[in-house]
Amino acid sequence: MAATDPLADKLITVFGGSGFLGTHVAQALLERGARLRIASRNPEKAFKLKPLANLGQLQFARCNILREDSVSACVQGADMVVNLVGSFEGDQIALMGKAAGQIAQVAADQGVEALVQVSAIGADPEGQTDYSIGKGLGEKLVLEAFPKATILRPSIVFGADDDFLNMFAGLIQMMPALPVFGPKAELQLVHVDDVAEAIAVSLADPGKHGGKIYELGGPEVLTMLEVNERIAQAQRRNRAFIPMPDFASATFAALPLTPMSSDQWKMLKAGSTVAADARGFKQLGIEPRPLGLFLDRMMVPYREKGRFAEDIGSAT
Repeated sequence: MAATDPLADKLITVFGGSGFLGTHVAQALLERGARLRIASRNPEKAFKLKPLANLGQLQFARCNILREDSVSACVQGADMVVNLVGSFEGDQIALMGKAAGQIAQVAADQGVEALVQVSAIGADPEGQTDYSIGKGLGEKLVLEAFPKATILRPSIVFGADDDFLNMFAGLIQMMPALPVFGPKAELQLVHVDDVAEAIAVSLADPGKHGGKIYELGGPEVLTMLEVNERIAQAQRRNRAFIPMPDFASATFAALPLTPMSSDQWKMLKAGSTVAADARGFKQLGIEPRPLGLFLDRMMVPYREKGRFAEDIGSAT
C-alpha cells in the first residue's frame, strides 16, 4: 500500500459487503489501507475477512436497508459508501430501487465524500423484469439524491466462489448431455477482482468519476453455448450440448422448482454486453482479464482426477 493512497484511513461503509462480490471489494479496499464497515443482514458471513485486516481496520454492522434508521446508523461517521445489494428474490424493486435511493439520501445528508452504486448491465426502470426495473430505479434515485455518485454496471461477474460458472460446472460434471438455454445469448463475463478494482478506483477519485456511469465487461464476448463448451473443456470432459429453442426455455423457466426463473430467462436471452458507446474499464485505467486466465484452475475440483486429470480426448 502506498502511503499516499487516497483511500488510506478512510472509513468506508459497504452495504451488502458479506456477499460474493463484497468480500472481494473488502480485500481491495483493505489493501489500500481503508477502514471498513461491512453492513449486511448477515455480517457474520464476512468474518472470514478478519485475518486480512489490521487491528481496528474492520468492523461489522447488522443492517436492514429497508429501514432509514438502520441505514443511517451504518453510514454514521463514514467518509464513503458502496452499495452492492442485489437479489433475485423478495421485493427486488424495494431492495435494489427504493433502498438504494434511501442509502444515497442518507449519504448526502451526512456529508459523505463519495458513493459508488453497483448496478448491472440492462438496468432499466422501464425494463421487463423486476431485477432490471429495481436496478434501473436504483440508479435514478441514487443520482437524484447524490448527483456525484458513480454508477457501475457489471456484466455477469465470475470468480472461484461464484454462483454462475459453478452451477453449470456442477451440471457438466454430472451429465453426459445437457440442454443449453439461450445458446446464442452473448455474455461479456467479468472477473470479480476487476469489478472490485473498479470500485476502489471510483472511490479514490470521485472528482473524476463521480456522476458518471461505467459498464464493466470482460475483454471477450462469448455465447452461452461457448461458455458451456469452455467449461467442459476445462474439466477435460466430452459432453454433448443441446441448444434449446426459446419457447422450450421459456416453458422450463416458468415451471416451479427449476434453477432458472422466468425473469432470469428473459435476462439471459437479452444477453449482457457493454454498449459500444459506454464508458468502461478503459476510462477507469483498468485492463480486464479474460475468462481463460482463470477457468482452467477453477475447474480442477470438477475433474475426474482433479489436477491429475487426463486430456479431454480420454475423459468421460
